[in-house]
Amino acid sequence: MEGLQIVWFKRDLRVVDHQPLLQASRQGPVLPLAIVEPELWQQGDCSARQWNFCAEGLEELRVALAGLGQQLVVRIGPAVEVLERARRHFGITGLWSHEETGNGWTYARDRAVAQWAKGQGIPWHEIPQFGVVRRLPSRNGWAGRWEGRMAEPMAPAPQALQPLAGIDPGPIPAGADLGLAPDPCPGRQRGGRQQGLALLESFLSERGANYHRELSSPRTAFESCSRLSPHLSWGTLSMREVVQHSRRCRDGLQCRSSQGRGQWLRALRGFEARLHWHCHFIQKLESQPNLEFRELHPLTAGLRPSNPERLELWAGGRTGMPFVDACMRALHATGWINFRMRAMLMSVASHHLWLPWRESGLHLARLFVDYEPGIHWSQCQMQSGTTGINTIRIYNPIKQGQDHDPTGDFIRQWLPELAAVPAVHLHEPWLMAEVTQQRVGCVLGSDYPLPVVEPVAAAREARERIWALRQELGFRELAQSIHQQHGSRRTNQAPRSRKRRSRSSPGSSGVQQLDLDLS
Repeated sequence: MEGLQIVWFKRDLRVVDHQPLLQASRQGPVLPLAIVEPELWQQGDCSARQWNFCAEGLEELRVALAGLGQQLVVRIGPAVEVLERARRHFGITGLWSHEETGNGWTYARDRAVAQWAKGQGIPWHEIPQFGVVRRLPSRNGWAGRWEGRMAEPMAPAPQALQPLAGIDPGPIPAGADLGLAPDPCPGRQRGGRQQGLALLESFLSERGANYHRELSSPRTAFESCSRLSPHLSWGTLSMREVVQHSRRCRDGLQCRSSQGRGQWLRALRGFEARLHWHCHFIQKLESQPNLEFRELHPLTAGLRPSNPERLELWAGGRTGMPFVDACMRALHATGWINFRMRAMLMSVASHHLWLPWRESGLHLARLFVDYEPGIHWSQCQMQSGTTGINTIRIYNPIKQGQDHDPTGDFIRQWLPELAAVPAVHLHEPWLMAEVTQQRVGCVLGSDYPLPVVEPVAAAREARERIWALRQELGFRELAQSIHQQHGSRRTNQAPRSRKRRSRSSPGSSGVQQLDLDLS
């Protein structure tokens, strides 16, 4: 077979706005290939819930490709070995894929594939999928590049693919076939492009009206947030089509009433800003792949020792802090929680429980169906204070609960053992008198744990430790160099430090600020 083009599907499970597929189809016959790598799925940040979402996307992709004339071929094994077998059997003229900013394992794998392709004289065409820029020399001008990519026309699906006879498409394996442990997640979102399109439509036509008001509370965020994150992570939707669809909706707001127009305008602007931040954080990992494993600011290395007992309590939703535990249990059951609660969970692990960011980060990564390494590890370091350049927000989990679950409905939903606790005690049940505990059937230390730490005291101690570290010789200078590489740019100049009321010293810059989030 002459001129065979392989299109390697990774985290881009669609045929629309898929430039590698479109470009390859113009060169000759196309073999659409998905390589399922068991070693990847044994990494500490992978889980069966993620694979199940991916597998559903692969099933729908197979149907879409079959409709074009050539269905998806699935092979199991190391990528280089699978590609080499294809080369020997068919001959390969070109390899096509999207660029991927994945975890450390996929980074090493892609380097091995690049070496193999070069050795075989096979051109590997990697095309950007997001607004992430490979080999970016400077953050200056990055926002303009992002806008340029998002404005590019969407690539249509090929009109047809030439059928390839005699090729077994291969099965899509189950999680157990990959050695994945059982991972019950009854509220998990389903994968596949049709699910993503339905969510996009419902968000932009109805659910998103209160996005800017309701994204912070887990009581409202499950409905008012777009819920598109797993579809962007696994590529059943493209970032470009989401941005362009949102902007078409924004441009069409003239036909709405003035009140409705203003509300939707604020909601869509907030939504689009977060789409921009999506790529901003992935760019950090693209530019510095080791931030998945090493503290961005070297003087924060080794700040926190391992504490398996505390880690297990936090991971299981048994810290004795009801709002924290409710968020963790909701995440276990659904594979998703809103951004502010993700930040709170990481902050509590890092500051109140003083756990290493990498250990708690791995647990959260496995729970997130929408796990995106670039966003996840950047946020883990940001929330734990190891970047050295961000304002440290030490969330007060009691106040967060009072602000975002004032009636306690969310806590009662996920912590049924607290269902009969009076609202006055629900956020701090350890303040209940023993007679009240007996009366409501919730004895602390038996039916529900006592808090593993005293929240206010633990937060204060964490703040003092981090503040002392930030005063060490050389900390500020290193932080400034990190900001130069990774900080956001509103213009071609570095942004001015935003002043906040905090308990740090007067006049301290943005790389020095600390904040106890008591609001």
